[in-house]
Amino acid sequence: MGLRCGIIGLPNVGKSTIFNALTAACAEVANYPFCTIDPNIGIVPVPDERLEKIAQIIKPPKVTHTTIEFLDIAGLVKGASQGEGLGNKFLGNIREVDTIIHIVRCFDDTSVVHMYGLIDPIRDIEIVNTELVLADLETLEKRISKIERLAKSGDKLAIKEVQLYVRMQDILGRGKPARIVSLNEEEQEILHSLHLLTAKKILYVANASEAVLKCNGDYIRQVESHAKQEGSKSIVICGDLEAEIALLPKEERKAFLDDLGLQESGLQKLIREGYDLLGLITFYTTVGTELRAWTIPRGTCAPAAAGKIHSDMERGFIRAEIIHFDEFVRIGSMVKAKEQGIIRAEGKNYVLLDGDIAHFRFNV
Repeated sequence: MGLRCGIIGLPNVGKSTIFNALTAACAEVANYPFCTIDPNIGIVPVPDERLEKIAQIIKPPKVTHTTIEFLDIAGLVKGASQGEGLGNKFLGNIREVDTIIHIVRCFDDTSVVHMYGLIDPIRDIEIVNTELVLADLETLEKRISKIERLAKSGDKLAIKEVQLYVRMQDILGRGKPARIVSLNEEEQEILHSLHLLTAKKILYVANASEAVLKCNGDYIRQVESHAKQEGSKSIVICGDLEAEIALLPKEERKAFLDDLGLQESGLQKLIREGYDLLGLITFYTTVGTELRAWTIPRGTCAPAAAGKIHSDMERGFIRAEIIHFDEFVRIGSMVKAKEQGIIRAEGKNYVLLDGDIAHFRFNV
């Protein structure tokens, strides 16, 4: 699995509409709160122009994209951290994802009711974020109560834990998310086991109407400003347009985007920013009849990348034979690349780059 994203937001902000457009999973879309109770899940092949270009050159019988998984999590409301609107269940769903996609309503539509009245992106963001903060504060309080006796008895690890948790309580108590706190490696390891909601990277998605999208209206600017102040990222999507794009044949989508003056679809935006948020890259393998894309964290060494394919390959790693996508396209074939000595032999310390085409040698 390349990336697991949880789509959250208030009810009636367009989460399921965007989810449907991204995944073509046909989740129910309706004008009432809590239309989604159990999270809808969609697994989508990651659009990859490099993979398609490699396939055009080598013409393999099988091409396998890496994937991205979307969870459409039911709308949060005030009091979710205390169980309002099935809040505890929904917050638990968020703990399971790698990153959060927070959909913010940036469109006026009298036919789609807003449960808090007028459209106000900042108010909506703060409602959701407050519930995440309150849930994390409860998690920290429970953890501290379990280990403070050990800390008082002089247990060094427990003392470090309590000190870190109290520090995090102070940050969260000021309404700030855990992800803004700089932590050393040991602190990151301690905190990881708590699965704090606000520690997850977040991408704010302004769901705008086509009219607002074209003029970059005030709603959008509010979301962008909030994300920037928090140190997070934001993108703009028109859920209705994405729904139209999803219904088009693949070969017609680019022309449709060109007519709208858009360079890429919402799915492409989400994936690009999601990969950047989590520091992910893609490499490629050609084994037997299959050309395949793989997702790994940036900075992954060759043995660990081989282990992504099979654990035996990591244990018995000998070397990696590497050619970058750009070099491969320039030369035009693996045979010519070998003849010209372009394919490099790299050892255990080689760090794979985004776009590398790798063949791993290993002992069984």
